[in-house]
Amino acid sequence: MANFLLEIGLEEVPAHLVTPAINQVVERAENFMKDERLAYESIKPFSTPRRLAVLISGVAEKAEDFTEEVKGPAKKAALDAEGNYSKAAQGFVRGQGMTTDDITFKEFNGNEYVYVTKFEAGQPAAAVLAGFKSVVEAMTFSTTMKWGRHTFEYVRPIRWMVALLDDQVVPFDILGVATGRSSRGHRFLGHDVEIASADKYEEALTSVFVQADAEARKENIRAQVRQIAADNNWQVVVDDDLLEEVNNIVEYPTAFAGGFDEGYLEVPDEVLITSMKEHQRFFHVVDANGALLPHFISVRNGNAEHIDNVIAGNEKVLVARLEDAKFFYHEDQKHDIDFYNNKLEVVSFHAKLGSVAAHTRRAKALAAIIAGRLNFSADQQTKLARAGEIYKFDLMTGMVGEFDELQGIMGEKYANLFGEDAAVAQAIREHYMPISADGELPASDLGKVLALADKLDSLLSFFAGGMVPSGSNDPYALRRAASGVVNILADNKWELDIDGILSDLIDDINADAAKFGLPEDVMAELQNNVAAVVNFLTDRVVKALQDDGVRRDIINAVTKNDFADTTQMFESAQVLAAHVADDNFREGVEALTRVMRLTTKNATDAVVDVTLFENDAEKALFEAVSPVAEVAETDAKLVALLNLQPAVAAYFDETMVMVEDEAVKNNRLATLHAVANEATKVANFLELDVKSN
Repeated sequence: MANFLLEIGLEEVPAHLVTPAINQVVERAENFMKDERLAYESIKPFSTPRRLAVLISGVAEKAEDFTEEVKGPAKKAALDAEGNYSKAAQGFVRGQGMTTDDITFKEFNGNEYVYVTKFEAGQPAAAVLAGFKSVVEAMTFSTTMKWGRHTFEYVRPIRWMVALLDDQVVPFDILGVATGRSSRGHRFLGHDVEIASADKYEEALTSVFVQADAEARKENIRAQVRQIAADNNWQVVVDDDLLEEVNNIVEYPTAFAGGFDEGYLEVPDEVLITSMKEHQRFFHVVDANGALLPHFISVRNGNAEHIDNVIAGNEKVLVARLEDAKFFYHEDQKHDIDFYNNKLEVVSFHAKLGSVAAHTRRAKALAAIIAGRLNFSADQQTKLARAGEIYKFDLMTGMVGEFDELQGIMGEKYANLFGEDAAVAQAIREHYMPISADGELPASDLGKVLALADKLDSLLSFFAGGMVPSGSNDPYALRRAASGVVNILADNKWELDIDGILSDLIDDINADAAKFGLPEDVMAELQNNVAAVVNFLTDRVVKALQDDGVRRDIINAVTKNDFADTTQMFESAQVLAAHVADDNFREGVEALTRVMRLTTKNATDAVVDVTLFENDAEKALFEAVSPVAEVAETDAKLVALLNLQPAVAAYFDETMVMVEDEAVKNNRLATLHAVANEATKVANFLELDVKSN
């Protein structure tokens, strides 16, 4: 067994691209080894800002031999009348790289066919691994660049490559950069280093101040940060995202502490933390009570030599940011909310969709509609109206202009400073939530409704303006907005008819076009896009259920139904998934499917008349389904529907539905429609596949 090392040496890769890149290298290496039939034991990744590397341990001496039996045309087509091989047979073997001498005949399903056996001897490991050039070249990145006169694109220019099978170089080159055994150490602490053999890679790089194992380097940083905090009696919460970013910008980490003047603590913590975390990649520290302290912990890419100069430099840069923050904080308080809110009239929401102010007025109207559906109290509606009126005002403040990460956060801070109700202020911050597909949801009812209104208006407006996401193109983050809508609804079990809510908003817009600020061409398309928005929300439900591992047929059953709200889709999916293993699930679903298939093709508005029953099975099914209509809870309703199976089976055994007597026929259809109507409140059972149950 041997070890194989591949190292791709690069100019500094942006921090956010390092981890995805090394994960891709590992995946492509796994696929390469599998495709080439070269056995191995394990793959260990290494990554720094300047290198992507994998160490493949336990590599076999050669690839496995390949044997494959390929079936060709039938014997009767392979031989002509004289018993010679036909053109069909000759063409088949030629396509397999073989001759007619290799043909054998074997029986398959009662007939004889042409067969050939292909054999390919496994190549030595060194010869196979030279093909790793394709792995390097096949890499894809979200950001690429060219260098020199080359058309080849990569995340950053390739400066060196190492490819070793044990102690032997595996030769290949890319754009004139040939593989060898020479790697590069730390940018200013190290020097070039020769890798004696693949298994000595990590040791060799350590000697030139490079900690190549990203996970070990991350734990090293974490330990140093926590030690500094412990030494100073500080508390530090090591943010995983920040740690990942810091880890991907250093090769030899040394943590250190710095500080700033306590006077800056008058600025809200969120501003100070943003300045430290987002702009300087510093870890903030707090005391035992969670109060922010005027100190920070950072990590340099190097050793502790001249660390005092490093600390002083970082403090100087941070203070400049904090001084800006302090200035804007005081300046912003010289004006009131109306001052900032009025500025939104001349700020474009989108060139095709009017101003931000008009968008907020539509969202305010939509929030009022939703609040009405949810039976909000008069006090809640009053506060919601105020929140809807001012929830974007902070966009015009100097602080948010400088630190755009703080939008919503500063809205809450300033709203409280300006004397707004605390619930209103909270809703201003929460309307942005969730900020990712699976992010934290708003906590307050006002925040939830305002978030729904803001996102739904964005969806409807952009759709009506012809800006519908397609493929991976979603410049206005509408998929994230839609995920936010369905997640908020599902989390609160709010069953809201989005179709009806959006239609009510359109009525308001049409009644006062000037107030809501949409161009005529967009207004004309609003109603035409309601269904598209609802379908778009349904697509997010599908995605969420897929991510949760829900069966495809169950997803279809709940999304290809007449549900008016997305919450019911989630609930029904969960209920169906919980009952698929029940003993009576398959038979029950088959019974309901039979009913729904018949009623789908035969509509009726008849009301069941018990005097028209001609057998006991008709009466039994009608009496069995009547209590089901009284069951509101989805789980209990599904159980009740599945329990109808004996009554449905007996009904079809004893009853001919499509008889000539129209009154009797429609009466029987009415009974079946009563069953189908209850079934559709759970799912479209026609979409379920229970053959494997």
